[in-house]
Amino acid sequence: MKKKKYSYKKSGVNISLADKLVKYISMISRKSVKKTEGNPAKDTIGGFGSLFDISNLKIKDPVIVSCTDGVGTKIDLANKYKKFDTIGIDLVAMCINDLIVQGARPLFFLDYIAVGKLNLNKTKKILKGIFRGCKISECKLIGGETAEMPGIYSQDKFDLAGFSVGIVSKKKILDKNNVKKGDIVLAIPSNGIHSNGYSLVRSILKKNKIPKNLKNEILKPTKIYSCEILKLTEKDLIKTGAHITGGGLVENLLRSVPRDLTLNIDLSKIKIIKIFKWLKSKNISNEEMIRTFNCGVGFCLIVSKKNILKIKKIFPKRFIPYEIGYISKDKKKINLFNSLKW
Repeated sequence: MKKKKYSYKKSGVNISLADKLVKYISMISRKSVKKTEGNPAKDTIGGFGSLFDISNLKIKDPVIVSCTDGVGTKIDLANKYKKFDTIGIDLVAMCINDLIVQGARPLFFLDYIAVGKLNLNKTKKILKGIFRGCKISECKLIGGETAEMPGIYSQDKFDLAGFSVGIVSKKKILDKNNVKKGDIVLAIPSNGIHSNGYSLVRSILKKNKIPKNLKNEILKPTKIYSCEILKLTEKDLIKTGAHITGGGLVENLLRSVPRDLTLNIDLSKIKIIKIFKWLKSKNISNEEMIRTFNCGVGFCLIVSKKNILKIKKIFPKRFIPYEIGYISKDKKKINLFNSLKW
């Protein structure tokens, strides 16, 4: 009786296929990103480490800012609907939108893709989304890791994580300690659910059929705000910001307000978009909606009142910021007044 021969491939890991993927990433990396200052001296995709040349960056007293994030269970719906070309944009957005809260200009991005079984076509679609997100945010994908993990993930399952690095001059850092009594809170519209609250969305979809006119909203990629926010920081028009993610509007905004000041939010001013009205109709309380979803607000700014008109001119019509609150100095940390208008 012949003894069974073992191999890595028979165990579920296809190194040859992974090598093809690396070559594809290297090729698309060279084609997708135009050469700008700060690019690597040469292609480092597939190497042990990734290089990024910062010698040409003309930034006084530079400070490095880093962020890491994922896209949560939105991945499960990407699998369900067999749509993989936008989930990579979400991955980049979740990292870059955190990065710019400090006023940092994105420099580079790394990704981590874990799969049960490597599907070259599916992974290429995911990567195209990542490259698209990097192009929108004007940073470069310089490396990453694709891990084939049979037995840990089922064959069709995957997970994503991203890591971004940016740079900002020390005097340009957006610091919540610059926030003062009388400052105004501006809301920048989201373009959908973005990448938070999807465990609740999935629970609702299991028992409720989504209307045809809202189906495309489920996997709409997260808006990347870096272009507009960096224009504002260059002109010193904002004091600080908040990326509205897990925890919703209130918890994320509180992270950008000094402890001795009060955040006042007029809930009736929030412009709720249709997908959230549909979700709310499935017996979710106001409190649960505001702490789970962005409800139509993807990013917030805290600014001096005198700068509001200049700020609005930076944004395209669909994403023009609008006033939802102000900063005061009271005994309470937060004051929510009026009600959301569903």
